[in-house]
Amino acid sequence: MLLNLHSYYSLRYGTLSIEQLVENLAVNAYDTAVLTDINNTTATFNFVKVCQEKGIHPLAGVEFRNGDRLMYIGIAQNMEGFSALNKCLTNHNKDKKPFPEQAPELEHTFIIYPFGSKRPESLKANEYIGIAIRHLSKIALTSSREQTKYVIWHPVSFNEGDYALHTQLRAIDHNILHSQLKPEQIALSTEQMIPRNLLLQYYRNFPTIIKNTASLLECCSFNVDFSSVKNKKYFSSSRQEDKELLLQRTFEGFENRYDKNNQEAKARISKELEIIDNLNFSSYFLITNDICRFAKSQNMHYIGRGSGANSIVAYCLGITNVDPITLNLYFERFLNPQRKTPPDFDVDFSWKDRDSIYDYIFKKYGSERTALMGAMSTFRSRSIIRELGKIQGLPKFEIDRLISEPENVLNRHEQSRKILSIYERLANFPNQRTIHSSGVLISELPMSYYCALDYPPKGLATAQMDMYTAEDMGFEKFDILSQRGIGHIDTCKEIILANRGEEVDTNAINCFLEDEKIAYQLKNAQTIGCFYIESPAMRQLLEKLKCDNYLTLIAASSIIRPGVASSGMMKAFIERHLNPEKAIYPHPIFEAHLKETYGVMVYQEDVMKIGHFYGGLDMAEADVLRRMMSGKTRNKEKLDDIKKRFFENCQNNNYPEAISKEIWRQMESFAGYSFNKAHSASFAVESYQSLFLKTYYPLEFMVAVLNNYGGFYNRKLYVNEAKKAGATICLPCVNISEYQSIIKGTAIYLGFDGVLSLDHSSVKKILKERHINGLFTHLEDFIRRTRLGLATVIILIRCGAFRFTGQDKKTLLWEAHLLIYNQTNCQKDLLFQHQTKAIVLPNLEQNDIDDAYDEIELLGFLVSCSPFDLAKSDYNGNANAKNLSSLVGQTVRVVADYVCHKSVWTKQGKKMKFGTFLDSNGDFIDTIHFPPQLYQYPLYGEGLYLIQGKVVLDFGVPSIEVEKCARMPMKIN
Repeated sequence: MLLNLHSYYSLRYGTLSIEQLVENLAVNAYDTAVLTDINNTTATFNFVKVCQEKGIHPLAGVEFRNGDRLMYIGIAQNMEGFSALNKCLTNHNKDKKPFPEQAPELEHTFIIYPFGSKRPESLKANEYIGIAIRHLSKIALTSSREQTKYVIWHPVSFNEGDYALHTQLRAIDHNILHSQLKPEQIALSTEQMIPRNLLLQYYRNFPTIIKNTASLLECCSFNVDFSSVKNKKYFSSSRQEDKELLLQRTFEGFENRYDKNNQEAKARISKELEIIDNLNFSSYFLITNDICRFAKSQNMHYIGRGSGANSIVAYCLGITNVDPITLNLYFERFLNPQRKTPPDFDVDFSWKDRDSIYDYIFKKYGSERTALMGAMSTFRSRSIIRELGKIQGLPKFEIDRLISEPENVLNRHEQSRKILSIYERLANFPNQRTIHSSGVLISELPMSYYCALDYPPKGLATAQMDMYTAEDMGFEKFDILSQRGIGHIDTCKEIILANRGEEVDTNAINCFLEDEKIAYQLKNAQTIGCFYIESPAMRQLLEKLKCDNYLTLIAASSIIRPGVASSGMMKAFIERHLNPEKAIYPHPIFEAHLKETYGVMVYQEDVMKIGHFYGGLDMAEADVLRRMMSGKTRNKEKLDDIKKRFFENCQNNNYPEAISKEIWRQMESFAGYSFNKAHSASFAVESYQSLFLKTYYPLEFMVAVLNNYGGFYNRKLYVNEAKKAGATICLPCVNISEYQSIIKGTAIYLGFDGVLSLDHSSVKKILKERHINGLFTHLEDFIRRTRLGLATVIILIRCGAFRFTGQDKKTLLWEAHLLIYNQTNCQKDLLFQHQTKAIVLPNLEQNDIDDAYDEIELLGFLVSCSPFDLAKSDYNGNANAKNLSSLVGQTVRVVADYVCHKSVWTKQGKKMKFGTFLDSNGDFIDTIHFPPQLYQYPLYGEGLYLIQGKVVLDFGVPSIEVEKCARMPMKIN
């Protein structure tokens, strides 16, 4: 009898989760209900699923609104009707037009107009009028004939006691003070669920209305198939043709990857292809391959990673660059007959190429059947308080205090009490629909069959469906990721071609793995700018491991993760790696299958190995075990069943019970934070590609990093790295520089994109004028030809962009003011004037310090000098990065330039930091700031610091345990 339910996916309106809504239906004895969230169908399938578990008959609909105004309610009679509702919503979102006064023709749907609203003079067969309890007195005297089009209308939006929460959400939605809400902006307080028998009691004198409502519901059936795969069925025209095409393309790739007589690879391919066909995943592989083939045809660099790298078919197709045979990777980790949720490939592209990939996918597979994966952003802790504070009228400083100092006595007032009373309820509430970071859906049926589509600013259709719903529905998403590391590689190859005339191949992975120079760079952590291996923690780990090979790098990519490190397993791995005789194997099977990692479970695949070889599970069961232990599949009965078989097999093999229990405990505790080996291997491949370029083309590589806007660090550090590699760093120049940085020989000219406060349109004007009419001859020529304003010219002068004139900045600034003043006041077109009489100025005092601060202000870092040159004191301490290792245990003093820090919390809940600095030679110094010292001597960010502390050594890598530190005073003019 409930035709108008709102969940909290009626964003900033409803307050009930799907679970709460369905629980209320059960408690109040409803056997049928319709979910009609406002202008979206996001929660429909979750509602269906939860209702079915409770034995309730779920139906689907939409409440159509223009702003706060309720237009009508659409109820789907079946899946076709649901599709019609979705199409209506989609068109509204695409065209940005309001819904019409009268509902459009929507097949297989019922339309309900609220009593008293605008509606057609004569209703169609599928159209009704909703009568709320408050309307009953108004229709009491109407004839039964008039009532043939009336149905029960009792909207539900919140529970008793949640009305205040609803009104707060409405104020947030309208971005107004709570006190400014108008009646039409909020629901009536009666929009609460009441028992079914009480609802019918209200309408007892209107049997026609009750009968109409029951008849309407009986005409609706919403049967959802959760079991079948919803993706595009065939890449070609049939399943058999897909099977044959995948076989053909796999063996074409096999010839490039392996020796033609490699029987192990052939057998593995045959096994995988059989599983792929049995699970009907051929089209998924072929579509992914098609996307990668397109990228290759456009010379786009990409990296296939994730569990898909466990597949030899993917390796042969060129989707991935990881050989699963060499690394002993199990296909079952990606795809196995017992896996209930579909797998997906993660394919990384340069951030500059991803839009082109999207464009290709949407055009190739059809815009009606293709959509970006949706997502739901939620209210977070700080954002909740900030939003609630705004609608209560608190000033910003009070909101900031409430966030940072919740116990402060000044927070004890009525508004803060209201905020805190609602705060807990809003945690993780849906806030707004957004876009998944990478997922793309390609459907066999039009996407509107499953959901409505949003059209965010970029204009690509986005499903009103998140990844969890898509997975439940049987969609295999295609993850098209954007990554700056790949941009480094792509751009670097282009720069090398332009600067050196060389074409570089970064796919010769096997050559890179055997290259001694690359191994040396890796071992010595010379990895700045390189994907995944440039952070301070990773560089330290590489040095500790003395990492000089692919397998060790793969392990490093996994053990760096927080869970492994905090569990103590990272330390255990390093100890055993440096001294293999210290390896501990609880059973010979560990030595046989985990010798590569010294008996330490480093990867998710290790859980599978032990489950299979020690616990007697088959590989498919072992993968299910891994997923359940890591929380990706929650089925306690299934886990208990596998656990029982595990221990039965151990008992049958006469394994000591204590050892088996300990191994199970290790597996259980490890699986939650473990890393996929294939994923680590994919990361390592990209790291090697970056490191190859950095090793042999260091200057071009650093320009590529700058032009892809960095990685872990800011531009300052990458410029420092280029200097260390032998580059001459040149300030921007109006006659040489481009929008982005360029390299000419060994001179790197910084781009205009790095000049703060310089707008893009001005840069375009400069470059266009220079391209058409040649180089600028002097400042007046520049001003006359570009007609740029004084503010822009001043920025260019101060950042050194007119060095070619040979004039100092102060003279140029005077000249610019006079020239632009004359240009403005004379109202003459200087394009047709002769050069004005030269301006004669007295000699002006030059100051290098002024120039340095100009660079800091306009570029964010120093180019023409070092921070150490600006220090008031010449003191540089008694140690530097190169000699720290020889000073272990001693207290030293160093002067170093701040780079970054990482904050961590101790078990006692106190903050400590790990700092990264550069010494006067541009080499790294790492620091440790324990809570007491950090409290007394805090880090303030950018600046030159005098640091005093004790040198400690951890697996051969030195750092300073800070006793005192303070920023150095700098010279001022």
